[in-house]
Amino acid sequence: MKRKTFLQTISILPLTGIAMKLSDLSKITDPFNKTEKMPVLFLGHGSPMNAITENEFTRGWRDAGKSIQKPNAILCISAHWETRGTFVTAMEKPKTIHDFGGFPQELFDVEYPAPGSPTLAKETKDTITKTLVGLDDTWGLDHGAWSVIKHLYPNADVPVIQMSIDYGQTPQYHYELSKQLASLRRKGVLIIGSGNMVHNLGLVAWDKMNTSDYAYDWAAEASTKMKTFITEGDYQPLINYKSQGKPFQLAIPTPEHYLPLLYALALKEENESVSLFNDKAVAGSLTMTSVKIG
Repeated sequence: MKRKTFLQTISILPLTGIAMKLSDLSKITDPFNKTEKMPVLFLGHGSPMNAITENEFTRGWRDAGKSIQKPNAILCISAHWETRGTFVTAMEKPKTIHDFGGFPQELFDVEYPAPGSPTLAKETKDTITKTLVGLDDTWGLDHGAWSVIKHLYPNADVPVIQMSIDYGQTPQYHYELSKQLASLRRKGVLIIGSGNMVHNLGLVAWDKMNTSDYAYDWAAEASTKMKTFITEGDYQPLINYKSQGKPFQLAIPTPEHYLPLLYALALKEENESVSLFNDKAVAGSLTMTSVKIG
């Protein structure tokens, strides 16, 4: 709220009787006051078609949304926004980006008109000291964000910003960077990492697309080890995934879908619960496994 508008609001408040409480005034001027700690989600997003398909994965996302309090805003780290340097979207009305090809027109017609939050963008920029964060006014919401968030909040009534992945940095760097976002959880911000733990499009078994929970042996082995490390709270092997052998190399041929998992895990605090859902493989070389922290 602009200073002039705020002062006008104060001037019309009655001095007695139903006078607005100071705490209510605080909510007007700062939408990111201290709240109960929000959970953190990593969502295995899979095909863009999940945006318009009713299946067990979309139901899992909806159930996850229903299980937590409605956030003040969402900060999403999507596999589909890689940059040199780190940026956050800072526009009032982010566009819906259809960053894919070869799908039916029905998918391209989808719009997710959630508002942005320049306030949260600046808050995120100021919170991170590990690197200089740029404010972006050109990106919007890519399908790694809107295709899953639309199932959590179908009314598009929660502000959403995205934070990019600096493709020139190491997994350890991203893990440490994410830790600096921790304070946002206590300001009503739901932080979501969106990608896939196992993601090798080059080895997809197209003839097994409709086979339930089908995984190659290497994909199953990598997935099992990942989930063990996650549930045991042993994150260093996940950060050093390149040292985990051939199954991990095949599961993570490029890092962009995997790094959002590290962003989520970095935010787990001591004694917080971790649960898995949508824990199935698709087409041999993909997994939809999702994680809820807190």
